[in-house]
Amino acid sequence: MMIFLYMSIIFIIMFIFGNMIFVFKHKHLLIVLLSLEFIVLSIFFLFIFMLNYIEYDLYMLMVFLVFSVCEGALGLSILVSMIRTHGNDYFQSFNMV
Repeated sequence: MMIFLYMSIIFIIMFIFGNMIFVFKHKHLLIVLLSLEFIVLSIFFLFIFMLNYIEYDLYMLMVFLVFSVCEGALGLSILVSMIRTHGNDYFQSFNMV
């Protein structure tokens, strides 16, 4: 029971650090995308650990992985198109008007 508590705390701390990086390092799109992937990875590990602990089917993890891969591919395509049009990945040079 204690290992479950310790591992859950580790994954929650990973999630909090990913959110802190997302909030404080928001100038570059690449860093934002990497922090989002870190958040998804921490949620995935927490999912694995929780579902194995309650001895539940791991089918939901495949659905979660499909959506996280789609999110990563969409983010990379936005990054590539932004670098091609603007030359860098600064949010300051990306004008919405």
